[in-house]
Amino acid sequence: MLSAAQYLTFGSAVAILFSIAASQILLALALVALLLSKAPLRLPRIWLPLGLFILLTLVSLAFSGDVVHGLPQVRKIYVYSMLLVVFSALRDMRMIRWLFLAWAGVGALEAARGLVQFAAKVSEARALGMDFGAYYEPERITGFMSHWMTFGGEEMFVLIMLTAYLFFSPSARKRGFWFVLLCFGLLCAALLLGWTRSIWIATAVAGLYLIWFRKRWLIALAPVILVAAFFAGPDFVRTRMHSVFQAHDRAFRVVTWRTGFRMIQAHPWLGLGPEQIKPNNPEQRVSEVFKQYLPPDVHEPLPDGWYGHLHNIYLQYAAERGIPALLALLWMLLMMLTDFWRALRRLPPGPSDGRFVLHGAIAIIIATMVAGMFEHNLGDSEVLTMFLVVAACGYVAAEKEPAVA
Repeated sequence: MLSAAQYLTFGSAVAILFSIAASQILLALALVALLLSKAPLRLPRIWLPLGLFILLTLVSLAFSGDVVHGLPQVRKIYVYSMLLVVFSALRDMRMIRWLFLAWAGVGALEAARGLVQFAAKVSEARALGMDFGAYYEPERITGFMSHWMTFGGEEMFVLIMLTAYLFFSPSARKRGFWFVLLCFGLLCAALLLGWTRSIWIATAVAGLYLIWFRKRWLIALAPVILVAAFFAGPDFVRTRMHSVFQAHDRAFRVVTWRTGFRMIQAHPWLGLGPEQIKPNNPEQRVSEVFKQYLPPDVHEPLPDGWYGHLHNIYLQYAAERGIPALLALLWMLLMMLTDFWRALRRLPPGPSDGRFVLHGAIAIIIATMVAGMFEHNLGDSEVLTMFLVVAACGYVAAEKEPAVA
């Protein structure tokens, strides 16, 4: 049964790239197989801050005054069992390497689907005689997902782990190298055409981290490459990059951030409660709760944008669940960074699967924390699932080293 649990866990971790339903069904089956196998159930040492975060979420919900509205966050606790099954079942570094290569293959297929979607949208915009940027921005490519933010987050994680594999794994230059490069190219193209600026920034920061530990002198070329790519790229990509510095494009995020600060000031300990910021009615643009905390100088109609969350995980968790819950989350993230870095320092010199997984895991955490400054990325079940897979694999890699065991 342990072998069945391993394959089901592997399948669940890969299926998240194309179907959350399939992934969660396989996750349930993996849990059952793991229990029947009588193998020890194991959690990495981040169980303490993670458990505290979940507990504070439940306490916040209990005191929110609207428990029913916050129940989706209770159901989302099931997603965290991915940490348990991966850390308990996937104990072989070879299987973990194949897991991330499977991510690359499926992620490349998703990227290819996104590129086909992009070509269709270009044709649609031309047929309608519309400016492409104005037509594309509200409805971007999504791959197999329902939203471009989910698509971008998944492709970013896959690309980061694939880059770490190319840089640090001894297997990278062996069989399948050209296939890996093809996957890399498709992922880069999809990420660029996905038009999600927070993903661009987070991927760039994570990429700089990986380059620093592979070929530090390449860091000096990074500004030159970025400038060349900016001027050589299509007009719509340059326009999108330039929009980062346009005040009207930041207006609605500034409103959500300022409103979030007021929520935290009013409810610092337990927050408003999970899901309380989000409108009860899907057709409602702004919830009544959100309107209560608008700064006095902000008046309706509000700038165009999505007001269902605060577009910042740090403000979101503090406003929803209280400052202690946010501190528990930060404790978990910093613990992971520290543990993985210490494990890296104990590795013998040279390429290894442990080095590739640990560097990739650190880069993923960095990217998540950077992107989280602009979006509620860990609130997305697909992105959260992949993050937990990486976390568990990072701790397996740390344990597998003789100096750590």
